[in-house]
Amino acid sequence: MTDRPRDIAGPLGTLSGWGRYPRAESRILRAEAPDRLPGLVAAGTDYVARGNGRAYGDAAIGLHQTVLMRRLDRFRGFDPDSGRLTVEAGVLLADILDVVVPRGFFPFVVPGTRLVTVGGMIAADVHGKNHHREGGFGDHLDALTLLLPDGRPLRCSREDNPELFTATVGGMGLTGLIVDATFRLRPIESGWIRQETEIATNLSGLVAALDRSAEATYCVAWIDCQSRGGHLGRGLVFRGEHASAAECAGLAPPRAAGRAAVPVPVDMPSWTLNPLTVGAFNALYHRRGAAAARRPAYVPWRQYFFPLDGLSDWNRLYGRRGFVQHQCVIPPGSAQPVLAEILERVARLGSASPLAVLKRLGPGSGLLSFPMDGYTLALDLPANAAALALLDEIDRLVVPAGGRLYLAKDSRQTRATFEAGYPGLGEFRRLRRTIGAERRLTSHLSARLGV
Repeated sequence: MTDRPRDIAGPLGTLSGWGRYPRAESRILRAEAPDRLPGLVAAGTDYVARGNGRAYGDAAIGLHQTVLMRRLDRFRGFDPDSGRLTVEAGVLLADILDVVVPRGFFPFVVPGTRLVTVGGMIAADVHGKNHHREGGFGDHLDALTLLLPDGRPLRCSREDNPELFTATVGGMGLTGLIVDATFRLRPIESGWIRQETEIATNLSGLVAALDRSAEATYCVAWIDCQSRGGHLGRGLVFRGEHASAAECAGLAPPRAAGRAAVPVPVDMPSWTLNPLTVGAFNALYHRRGAAAARRPAYVPWRQYFFPLDGLSDWNRLYGRRGFVQHQCVIPPGSAQPVLAEILERVARLGSASPLAVLKRLGPGSGLLSFPMDGYTLALDLPANAAALALLDEIDRLVVPAGGRLYLAKDSRQTRATFEAGYPGLGEFRRLRRTIGAERRLTSHLSARLGV
């Protein structure tokens, strides 16, 4: 292997994703500034970029080296006439929101946490509660600067190097280091969301409510994963719209900084999330949702988009072993029976996910972008043998139905499951060979899945 570049010495650290499973050792390299990156990567091997560590599994852990990008955190420019913002890749979504919301702008697409970097949002082509109408983050991305494995910066857009642009959006950091990006924001009149809540007594009612919500800007459903029988898949559908200035004329603007997150100071015992505690949570959540369904409510944007950010280190609720998040998408024609079978098996497991959500997705854009036309179900389960065995069973339902799993949340799917779900994989591998990334940019996820 004499053609590999020499390694850069860096401290050895143990890293994990937000799920804290799995954990792996990697040498830590810090990106101090954009002009330092070429020398850093030119001498690196088996590395991948890492933003704020919010990918759930092993996507942001380099097989040998991991490049920390958070110090690339400068705003480069903003055009209020077009709503175009240019920032470095390590800028947090939270910092962007604190700046732009008071000025009357909001990103077109945000994920379920604001504690992610722009580079991470591009690499995962994150989707939000509005993919059915407005696509993923990459659909509103104008351009990015990509640092190739040889240390050469390259501008990528739909006009310049479009193949690399399409591969980088959703490419899990495996085409190069994203240095900066320009993307569009939408104008808003207030920081309030007008929320409507609908109750669904079972899965068919939940799917029907999502279908009726196709014209809503935002829509997401919560599922009670402990319900069974005639109430299997019961839940709540939350629709949202940015409130106009006239609608909320009597409301003060939501506070820019918001309340401090409530900490989870210690790892909770493994028995904390058990059928009794999850059942109590689900009953309370469903009861509160039923009360809210009587009338529209105006909620601050943080509460609507990022409810879990109100609890810092919430991953500690699953204990030291951590948890796995499983998110699949299933085409419309086969979705309902497959989802019903998944939910039935999850309910039988007992330690049901209290955070299960169902959304409608539209087509994706990147070669490895997760979204496709269909319904996506996300589950959180403790990282134990029973849950992992269940997820293997679920994968065997998803693949024949023409579905696939979200790479940004994956920590354990097999190579066969992955290859069955991503038809653009062959082209993605070819591009990696072309730019010399195949033997240089390697994460634990890419090694496990043979990317």
